[in-house]
Amino acid sequence: MSGGDEFTVIRDVMAPLAHHPGARDLDDDGAVLTVPSGTELAITKDMMVEGVHFLADDPADLVARKLLRTNLSDLAAMGAQPCAYLLGLASDRRRGREWLEGFARGLARDQEEYGVSLLGGDTVAAERGLLTLSITAFGEIPAGMSFARERARAGDVVAVTGTIGDAALGLLVRTGVLRGLGKSLETGLVSRYQLPEPRVSSGVALRGVVHGAIDISDGLLADASHMAAASGIAMELAVEAIPLSDATSQAIHRDPALRDRALCGGDDYELLVTLTPGDVARARNIVRRCGTSLTVIGRCQEGSGVTFLDDEGSPLDIVDTGWRHSVLAAGPLDQGH
Repeated sequence: MSGGDEFTVIRDVMAPLAHHPGARDLDDDGAVLTVPSGTELAITKDMMVEGVHFLADDPADLVARKLLRTNLSDLAAMGAQPCAYLLGLASDRRRGREWLEGFARGLARDQEEYGVSLLGGDTVAAERGLLTLSITAFGEIPAGMSFARERARAGDVVAVTGTIGDAALGLLVRTGVLRGLGKSLETGLVSRYQLPEPRVSSGVALRGVVHGAIDISDGLLADASHMAAASGIAMELAVEAIPLSDATSQAIHRDPALRDRALCGGDDYELLVTLTPGDVARARNIVRRCGTSLTVIGRCQEGSGVTFLDDEGSPLDIVDTGWRHSVLAAGPLDQGH
């Protein structure tokens, strides 16, 4: 990153983002984070790499907001209220001060929206390589109230917030592969790819209602499989019940081959949850008050694996099984897209 040495960048661009008292105005090499009594601290970390998670010419502010929001989505899947984050930035020396200031403006905008603060972090510059970004995010949960992917139970129903597939098709629009839907629908799909909507308020509000939960970053099939394996159960999901936006529905109607991409492409950042059938109406009302929808798409039962069913209840073959990390590119601790 050109445009000033590390200390100048920290003072001029990053320090204004660090309003949490524990950040100590970024004057120290660390931060101090205190949580209220009876509260547990949720921690998550996600990375984004140019050409893998965002495109080289994506606007700096949208890159920043997507980076922060993907981490907030992980916190939402634990039922945590976000409070602060650490930032890591490994630059490629191709972007200057103007890009960095745009990046900081994006963070500032979402800090205000989600009530979080920068605590600190690190910036490095490399002669070669791709722009690599990382956030470690922190959230607060009342003790014993978190939910996780291994808590799905046989007999639960499976439900999902929002709609599925928009981001995956948005990437196809953004790269020129998918055309002809009309400007309005295409713009909406691209927006879902570049700027996900983490279901933070829904995650917090659903404490005590849902059992298993995971955010859909790797694709519906992949993340449902993660939850089923962690919980030791099987899932059956009805394809016809999976909620799709008008844009995604029209795209699949024009090209049925896009169905698998929508179901498995990833970057949805919706919540996939399991709960008892008797709690569905309550959960729907909760999520509706948070500004989105909750749709039952299947059930949990004894066994293993995830099966998609057609409208007659017969198993479907899904060609695209979702995001897979390269063994060379991601270590064993990496669980998110």
